[in-house]
Amino acid sequence: MWFVSLLILIFILGIIILVHEFGHFIWAKIFKVHIYEFSIGMGPIIFTHKGKDKIDYNIRAIPLGGFVSMAGEVYEDDEKIDKKSFMCNKPWWQRIIILIAGVTNNFIMALLILFVSALIWGGNISLPVVDDVVEDFPMEKAGIVAGDKILEINGRKVNNWDAAQILFIMESKDNKYELKIENKDGKVRDVIVQPKIEKGDDGIETKTFGIYIKTDTLTGFLGSIKYAFLKFGSIVESMALTIEGLFTGKISLQALSGPVGMYEVIDSSIGYGLNYMLYIVAFLSINVGFINILPFPAFDGGRVFFLIIEKIKGSPVNSKFENTCHLIGFALLILLSI
Repeated sequence: MWFVSLLILIFILGIIILVHEFGHFIWAKIFKVHIYEFSIGMGPIIFTHKGKDKIDYNIRAIPLGGFVSMAGEVYEDDEKIDKKSFMCNKPWWQRIIILIAGVTNNFIMALLILFVSALIWGGNISLPVVDDVVEDFPMEKAGIVAGDKILEINGRKVNNWDAAQILFIMESKDNKYELKIENKDGKVRDVIVQPKIEKGDDGIETKTFGIYIKTDTLTGFLGSIKYAFLKFGSIVESMALTIEGLFTGKISLQALSGPVGMYEVIDSSIGYGLNYMLYIVAFLSINVGFINILPFPAFDGGRVFFLIIEKIKGSPVNSKFENTCHLIGFALLILLSI
């Protein structure tokens, strides 16, 4: 069974990476940037094909990552290439489009999957509205009842349950969470909830609040479009909150998942059916896009950041400095993955 899960993970990552890299590739071709290679995976080449466009199309042995190798990504690096074909010599706006095209493709892919999934099975949106509480648990003891709506958690406004869950995961002073609650009559009150702390067999602590959340199901063409954008927005917001929590120390590094974590998610999801698997693909596609647009060296967002600096200062950033930053960033990413 583990082998099947591994193959599914490789297939899913391959599709997500292919879609991402195709975004860079197609816009580089449109803007006539010289392309050496289009590769899926990393490491040794196990299959190669030279197209009529003289580009090497490769599949590499390690099914993690992928890349489009273009001439002059940072500086003029090949004397055999026409200077007009270097990416670094293209207009600023063209370079921006090429760099963000991969992320854009990942986001479009996720929206389409969420839309199609909702069109077939209906799309479930979890709202920050209490459907029921568990007797003798923290929420019930704090006076929260069915029908109450959570407006804020520790001063942060809550628009969806995905974001609310991240705010509940974040560490809070004395393990107490200040909630702003609106009841069915529209009256607003403040309550303090202190969750139970339970430690699992793996030693990881979890917080238990004792609450069930209301879920709405959106169906039909327009409902599916609404679901796709609402779910997309809530996932992006929860990812942004997670990054914030990691930087502020309110979320442990244990919350991060590398390749092993992704395998475990896929392995545990197989029994839930095609609908859930499609959601995981959409989630991972958004994840890849979101992470890549962060202004960190080696990411697409890091390269965009250097282009923004170039635009502000009116001249290119020192190419050797930029290249060194990207190499260091890539090394740090490998270490983090390990």
